[in-house]
Amino acid sequence: MNLISFYLPQFHEIPENNDAWGKGFTEWTNVKKSKPLYWGHYQPREPFNDNYYNLLDEEVIRWQAQLATKAGIYGFCFYHYWFEGRMVLEKPIYNLLNDKTVHINYCMAWANESWTKTWHGAGGEKEILIPQTYGREEEWEKHYLYFLDYFRDDRYIKNQNRPVLLIYRLKNIPEFNEMIQYWNMRAKKDGFDGVYIISMNMHREHVDKSIWVNGSVDFEPNRTKAEMLRQVTWLTPHDNKKCILNRFAMKTISYNKINKKMLESKHSKGQYRAVFINFDDSPRRGVKGIITRGANPNNFKKYLLKNIQKTVEEDNEYLFINAWNEWGEGNYLEPDKKYKDSYLKVIQETMDNYKKQLKKRG
Repeated sequence: MNLISFYLPQFHEIPENNDAWGKGFTEWTNVKKSKPLYWGHYQPREPFNDNYYNLLDEEVIRWQAQLATKAGIYGFCFYHYWFEGRMVLEKPIYNLLNDKTVHINYCMAWANESWTKTWHGAGGEKEILIPQTYGREEEWEKHYLYFLDYFRDDRYIKNQNRPVLLIYRLKNIPEFNEMIQYWNMRAKKDGFDGVYIISMNMHREHVDKSIWVNGSVDFEPNRTKAEMLRQVTWLTPHDNKKCILNRFAMKTISYNKINKKMLESKHSKGQYRAVFINFDDSPRRGVKGIITRGANPNNFKKYLLKNIQKTVEEDNEYLFINAWNEWGEGNYLEPDKKYKDSYLKVIQETMDNYKKQLKKRG
């Protein structure tokens, strides 16, 4: 059983974001301007030692890899953006590919959505900056050849000699079966046993049925959050006199309740669970955000252990963690000023105990 943590590469400037949001925009922009919306609301979230890193600095991924592997994390799952040959946010994983001295396993999750200007609660109609299209065989070949350099890396995560590739929205791909069949054919010609496709389940009823889908992962808390919003707690100024908001209500969800709901799901072989650190997208969405209450290292430890136990019982190879560095959602393992490296220590202690139990079983 291996832990794989989702990894957001949006911590460096790119022309697309500079054009849309202004010169210098990165994920840190939203994080730095965040403010508490009610008494006791943990914002802004500040990295330990003010480490507002730039992912174009190649030493950053080395530091991240050292933290992750020390804690017992097997690998990162990088979000990948591809628009018929045009890429964005591709440099961090490219730098990793070309520096074999960084010791971390990794795979990719294709975030196959149009690149839009309106995101994170900016309001109004979405302005599409780069449409997500898929093409046909010529385009599939170009995309496969891009993947191939990474697939050939010994650090790239493989399941029975099949490079692992997550896809965000399978249903958006018109000729999904044909495309994955083509990629499998090409991968076998290149010495692999195919490509191991994992769908990212966004809703509790979401199940992708295709002979070319090898597995699925519950993308939490998004998958369970939609259902839980029907039971949401609305925090209003009447509930909290020190609430900064004068005319808005905040949507809050109990961290314990959402985790208990997640654990109710039945999984079989190839249906991977995920744990999450926290969720608070108010840095991106402001008063339209959703906030979990009760997220802390002790609660995370409790649910991490339960999910590891269930993952082992279900005979699954991976447990996903959301996320390594989603600072704009308050969802990160990296050290911050409040908890320091407590979340990483929780993982290290839990994984050390798990490995000891494995040794006892022989």
